[in-house]
Amino acid sequence: MSWAQRLKRVFAIEIEKCEGCGARVRIIASIEDPQVIERILKHLGLQQSPASEAWPRGPPRDPGLFDCDSPEV
Repeated sequence: MSWAQRLKRVFAIEIEKCEGCGARVRIIASIEDPQVIERILKHLGLQQSPASEAWPRGPPRDPGLFDCDSPEV
């Protein structure tokens, strides 16, 4: 399975077909170097936000989910 097929399968990203005309797209490059990606995003005026800046998520709000003494619903 190609990486393009995996992206489609896991993230529902269709990158093998043109969104405008529906024709098959030929992938000519894969940029993986973080420094190059950062330069391209900066040039395009897009920000690359690292995952470390994401707010942490708290525990589930349902107290009955983990509490064995709570009454069943």
